[in-house]
Amino acid sequence: MSKRQDNMDNQFIIVFITAPTKEVGEKIANALLDKKLAACVNLISPIRSLYIWEGRTNADEETLLVVKTRADLFADQLVPAVKAIHPYEVPEIIALPIVMGSSDYLEWIEAVTSGSL
Repeated sequence: MSKRQDNMDNQFIIVFITAPTKEVGEKIANALLDKKLAACVNLISPIRSLYIWEGRTNADEETLLVVKTRADLFADQLVPAVKAIHPYEVPEIIALPIVMGSSDYLEWIEAVTSGSL
């Protein structure tokens, strides 16, 4: 097992962000990439979201962003960067740990988000 896999300890995360349109999603993705807060962002569009807001059930088409980044960037940098752009009052910004990954890919995420690439 590589050193990267041995020492991962939830260091890398996948962040899900929904946006109202593909254009807003691309704006958020570009901001995260420009600020080195993400190594890669996939945009999946359209998705259909059903959710409860202000006591009503809603159904909307949205764009889903799948962001690959480091856990230490999430709370203090990534979330504020998204909220500065996002039009929703309470945007979905949730993270899941990457529990395993190829060492080359994880090293690439580390290099991009630390600004060494």
